[in-house]
Amino acid sequence: MIINTGGRTDTVQYFSPWLLKRFEEGFVFVRNPLFPHKVTRYELDPAVVDCVVFCSKNYAPILPRLHEIAGRFNTHFQYTITAYGPDVEPGVPDIDTSCDTLLALERQVGAQRICWRYDPVLLTNAYTVERHLQTFEHLCARLSGHVDRCIFSFVDLYEKLERNMPELIVMGAAQKDALARGLGEIANRHGMLIQTCATRTDYSAHGILSGSCVTLEMLGRANGVAFRTLAHKGMRRNCRCFEMRDIGAYDTCPNGCRYCYANRSPELARSNHAVHDPDSPLLLGGLASGDEISFADQRSYLRPRDPVQLDLGI
Repeated sequence: MIINTGGRTDTVQYFSPWLLKRFEEGFVFVRNPLFPHKVTRYELDPAVVDCVVFCSKNYAPILPRLHEIAGRFNTHFQYTITAYGPDVEPGVPDIDTSCDTLLALERQVGAQRICWRYDPVLLTNAYTVERHLQTFEHLCARLSGHVDRCIFSFVDLYEKLERNMPELIVMGAAQKDALARGLGEIANRHGMLIQTCATRTDYSAHGILSGSCVTLEMLGRANGVAFRTLAHKGMRRNCRCFEMRDIGAYDTCPNGCRYCYANRSPELARSNHAVHDPDSPLLLGGLASGDEISFADQRSYLRPRDPVQLDLGI
């Protein structure tokens, strides 16, 4: 099984003590977002957890104790650093601070375990095509050689985003192609592998791969292990990643990113974060009367090792 720590909230930035305690105690409870009385227990044991995939915009809070997890489990790290300032990402460190933290992360886990995410790419009067390309050039210059690759995607225009960012400029195919061409040229000039995420459009003419953010091949290569050949069903529309189990909870991330899909409102996320109990097996709240707890069906996807052949000298 692959465990994800950051799809529903920025677990690393805001809940590192809780996350470390869950791995120390060896289990976690996760409430079903659609059926709140259904709770799943996951064992956090290297025998059944093949890799822990981290996703965050700020790894600084966990770096002093990251070895407690990375020293026992296979790991992979998705680090989001974009062009946006506090007008779009209020709780996220500035670009250069984020780069410094990424380099500190690399010193612990190595470049091959880190994917830099430059997404979602969106346009406003402040964040133009030119500004994106200028910022991307700066980031590539700092991060080239320190990450495995860059992954980018264009923003999905869902209803809540249109309410939260009325200044958003809807991109047409020509603008997307111009951005992709610029990103591809810059990345290739810096020797940076670049790929798309969750898109059907082919930008290979600009030196951009069509790929998945998390594949068993990627996780295996980063950790020096081999996975069985299994189908990658994806996690959402146009996604081709391998299926993961997220141990977080929606409506809990105080970052306040205006494009966020995981919070219904910044106020709700802040209030939920304020009542978080780092000693609870659930990220948000505790077990309640009527909760139904089931054990996850956990199994390893690793390829069995070949038996050791002993030379008996006969």
